[in-house]
Amino acid sequence: MSLLLSPSPRRTGPPQFILMAVTLFILAFGLVMVYSSSAVLSYMEHGFNYFYFQRQVAWSVLGLVAFFFLSNFSYEKLRRFSRLAVIGAVILLLAVFIPGVGVEINFARRWLGIAGLTLQPSELAKLAVILYVSHLLTEKKEKIHSFSRGILPPLLVTGLVSGLILLQPDLGTSVAIAASTLFLLFIAGARSLHLAGLLAAGAPALWWAIFSEPYRRQRFLAFLDPWADPLDTGYHIIQSLYAIGSGGLLGLGLGQSRQKYLYLPEPQTDFIFAIIAEELGFIGGLLLISLFSVFIWRAFRVALKAPDPFSTLLAAGISTMLGLQTLINIGVVTGSMPIKGMPLPFVSFGGTSLLFCLAGTGILVNISRYARE
Repeated sequence: MSLLLSPSPRRTGPPQFILMAVTLFILAFGLVMVYSSSAVLSYMEHGFNYFYFQRQVAWSVLGLVAFFFLSNFSYEKLRRFSRLAVIGAVILLLAVFIPGVGVEINFARRWLGIAGLTLQPSELAKLAVILYVSHLLTEKKEKIHSFSRGILPPLLVTGLVSGLILLQPDLGTSVAIAASTLFLLFIAGARSLHLAGLLAAGAPALWWAIFSEPYRRQRFLAFLDPWADPLDTGYHIIQSLYAIGSGGLLGLGLGQSRQKYLYLPEPQTDFIFAIIAEELGFIGGLLLISLFSVFIWRAFRVALKAPDPFSTLLAAGISTMLGLQTLINIGVVTGSMPIKGMPLPFVSFGGTSLLFCLAGTGILVNISRYARE
């Protein structure tokens, strides 16, 4: 039976309210911290304290619209748009290289300028790839043990999207998308030999990607020893650790960060967790990590109880991507990983990221409505 004629699954219960509650709580907490971390920078750049906060509120409203729409829009119907979503993502990823359309910031072309707003197509690409790969693997479930017929098609799609993102350049997002696809192949039942071969081929490729570009090599070396160059390549990590260390156990108090006074770069985006730890201390940072742990646990629980292979893969892919983003962001801020600009889901300033994090969570809530007992 074709996809368009297949019957829609039947709802078996209410949505997962714990997942919804944790998401909305983290979102509200993120709004508070975006204002606290960005007020000084906003005043210096725009003359008033609420520039970044107002934009984040606007994107939150738009994201909540997407969240509640997708939480009530059957994921099986959403599957019909998976191919279109990937095609649209590829077109937008190509558009960033068109002069006058793409926006270059800090020598990277990752954004589109539309009506005074900047949109990041790679955020759409994350969700689009997960949606389409889940669809492909469901269609090819009988061929998953064949490399050419079961594994190669999703790899080609992932490789195309990841390659375009790598050209922007954005290695971290490319790796996150590739890792999510690899995890979906594992869940779908790919042979261990094939997965081991992909890992064996990917490790030297990643090593080459890091050391082939001078700025990536410098970031990696700064991760190993930030004090070797404290005023340049190691500056971000050192200032982040200063912020975290200054917070101590209970923090300096909400709004009392010192590092946000133009010491710590990107305090409202990539390094917002450092401001959280500085103002709310070890306890505040640990509570936020605990909330993310509950979120990821409940997200994977949706995948475990999903009613069919497609929804299982889709929920697992979204959960993996959000979990990776959280892990990478906190890992970078605490000096546990090399520097990579990865926003903290629902918390960091960044409209496109927030929109698609909420959209992906809406899909998870939708799938939870059809959970198996």
